[in-house]
Amino acid sequence: MTSSSPTSLLNVDLQPGKPPMLRAEATGDAPRWAAEHRDALRAAVAEHGSLLVRGLGLRDAAETEAVFRGLASLMTEKEAFAPRRSYFPGVYSSSKWPPNQPMCMHHELSYVLEFPSLILFACLSAPSDGGATPVADSPTVLHALPTELIKRFEREGWLLIRNYNDDIGAPVADAFGTDDRRAVENYCRANAIKFEWQPDGALRTWQRRSAVVHHPLTGQRCWFNQIAFLNEWTIDPEVREYLVEIYGEDGLPFNTRFGNGDALGADVVQLINEVYEANTVRERWQAGDLMLVDNVRTAHARERFEGPRDVLVAMADAVHLGDCSPTIEVAAS
Repeated sequence: MTSSSPTSLLNVDLQPGKPPMLRAEATGDAPRWAAEHRDALRAAVAEHGSLLVRGLGLRDAAETEAVFRGLASLMTEKEAFAPRRSYFPGVYSSSKWPPNQPMCMHHELSYVLEFPSLILFACLSAPSDGGATPVADSPTVLHALPTELIKRFEREGWLLIRNYNDDIGAPVADAFGTDDRRAVENYCRANAIKFEWQPDGALRTWQRRSAVVHHPLTGQRCWFNQIAFLNEWTIDPEVREYLVEIYGEDGLPFNTRFGNGDALGADVVQLINEVYEANTVRERWQAGDLMLVDNVRTAHARERFEGPRDVLVAMADAVHLGDCSPTIEVAAS
């Protein structure tokens, strides 16, 4: 069915199992088209939570940057969990993650005090198989999860534990923009992150955050976190076994727990991922596609793929956790 409303001012195609889609006619000038349709595109994302724009014919990083900047105010990524290539300030490659390993549903930088409210994706080259960026509606996921589990997370929040090293994940210099210890420590204190330097010089951090927030514009309650994605039980079993053998149980590059420090059972992580999957919509990338995702209302993932995949990403329109009515108080030291 096709839905056109006064809110979106665009003909958005709504198909079961697929993200909302708009077919654009950019006539070879994607940046100009995006700028002219900025308000309507943003309204469509506000209405639907995400929007896949097909037909822009995006070809390279420079053109993509112009489109991104015409649509939103771009951010510099902080506390990255995986390396990225930076093309322009605020314009990155997708995270460097093994193609044969999926990236489970998550909300980008949901463990940071100031995070993007909008994520922009552009596909310059689509893989030969797989590699979609599926999305899931956060309020729907929240409603589908067990009430008692939600109450516990609302009461305690969730805990992210990270071990920074130069072998796996983003090293300290990439995550914090510096490898100067004092600067890193100051950042951690200002952003409510407990830290500890290990004897070998590696950094370990703990940060407790709300698992449920309210959308800054609509007030909707949203399941907003990376509890399942960054948990040890989401890692491929063979990879986890290898990492534990090398770094030990406490040395995994990242792990999550209940906010009081209790371990999360594999059953809880599996349940969260199953609820996500039951509420996921997906569409395979085509070269030239643009996708806009409301980062608070909508989770996204990345599926396994084969062949070259070139998807650029921008994080935009920063919002502070304090503006989202978090369920636990986070205080900087």
